[in-house]
Amino acid sequence: MSRNQKNTPLYTMLENFTASRPVSFHVPGHKNGNIIPSQGKEAFKSLLQLDLTELSGLDDLHAPHGVIKDAQELTAELFEADASYFLIGGSTSGNLAMILSVCSPGDEMIVQRNSHKSIFNGLELAGAKPVFVAPEFDEAVHRYTAPGKDSIKRALDRHPRAKGVVLTYPDYFGRTYGLNEMIQLIHEYNIPVLVDEAHGIHFFLDDSFPEAALAMGADAVVQSAHKMAPAMTMGAFLHTQSERMSSSRIARYLQMVQSSSPSYPIMASLDLARSFLAHLTSTDLRRILNSAEEVRDILKKGDLWHIVPGDDPLKITLQAKLGVPAETIAGLFEQEGIYPELATHNQLLLVHGLAPFNQMKRLEKAVGRINAQLKNIPNHDIIDTNNLFKERITELELDYFTMNQRNSIQVPLRKAENCIAAEAVIPYPPGIPFVLKGEQITRNHIEIIEQFMQQGVTIQHRDIEEGISVFC
Repeated sequence: MSRNQKNTPLYTMLENFTASRPVSFHVPGHKNGNIIPSQGKEAFKSLLQLDLTELSGLDDLHAPHGVIKDAQELTAELFEADASYFLIGGSTSGNLAMILSVCSPGDEMIVQRNSHKSIFNGLELAGAKPVFVAPEFDEAVHRYTAPGKDSIKRALDRHPRAKGVVLTYPDYFGRTYGLNEMIQLIHEYNIPVLVDEAHGIHFFLDDSFPEAALAMGADAVVQSAHKMAPAMTMGAFLHTQSERMSSSRIARYLQMVQSSSPSYPIMASLDLARSFLAHLTSTDLRRILNSAEEVRDILKKGDLWHIVPGDDPLKITLQAKLGVPAETIAGLFEQEGIYPELATHNQLLLVHGLAPFNQMKRLEKAVGRINAQLKNIPNHDIIDTNNLFKERITELELDYFTMNQRNSIQVPLRKAENCIAAEAVIPYPPGIPFVLKGEQITRNHIEIIEQFMQQGVTIQHRDIEEGISVFC
């Protein structure tokens, strides 16, 4: 029997508990927001009153039987999952747990090569042997998006003992692909499909959006609730709907990778975000989508970019014109007080969100002022990433166990050719490794990393300016 999705059992319990003016002889140390420096008191006091611990009636995330259990069951009902879990460590914790739950040391896992770094961290923690399937370059959007179905089939045929397939859907920019057919293919081999759907929590809302991974039969799906729904940062969901997944193993690994002192404000925001999503009406969605189209029309007037077609109407991608780094365009927007989600070397992503945008005139004036600076924008060399993945299916040059037994050295980037990377090189955002730990470094890698650095792209690698960690 369906229940009232307006109910917010966890948030309501916290609100009622706070209203009772409880006396704290327990952690946390801010004592219901009473101990805090004066400069932060106004901003934090109301939130800290909800920042509680596992007191009587407030339930326990790692052994839920009360309001957290009720809130998670409402979430599962809304998303039509067998079970849903609250994540207070972002999609990262969900990706780690779902990978750890299906494979053991030495097990093969088939993995989309352009996955988020948390996927590769999960594989390393599991001691798995990843088999990477390269994405294909999508000319329509000028970047790599997803592997082809034929490549997935070749990987399955070559590695019939694989314990699962890990895919990303959609990509950071909202681009999708034929996931439905891919899931059907993988299930013919009777192995689970694990989907990082961090950017697609809203897909189930309306047929204006792409189809959701759960609706297409994915066995486990992780969603970043904080990316598109109104949840606090680090709030996410993990959903399962398959006998191929073990609920007890999922729960066990979630206890390992998540804090033993979970954030009640984050969990309460997940409860509220689920209720918010459940009660968006068709009228609400039309207003939101019309607003996104109006924003897109304003951005079409920009002289430094053109708009790339996308599948998610709430994601707007600007393709920088030749010779203009997207980082430069991002800087011009920031000078106007407008902050995009991310800039790669050639594209800029703006996320509209699930509410009508109410500063159209400000945006229009900002685009006009950016256009006026066109003559002052210096040209830069174009970074060519079209031929990054020459092989469709690859494996690491060294396995994780071997790498963790060896000592790495740091060498100047220019001298790293043909060495094995001892640490991933990750442009961030979007957090997709450009060079994987255990992957051989090529001349092409080195030249592109140097161009990234020249253009100011943030790279997550310790002391990349001083050199790169390798096994030689």
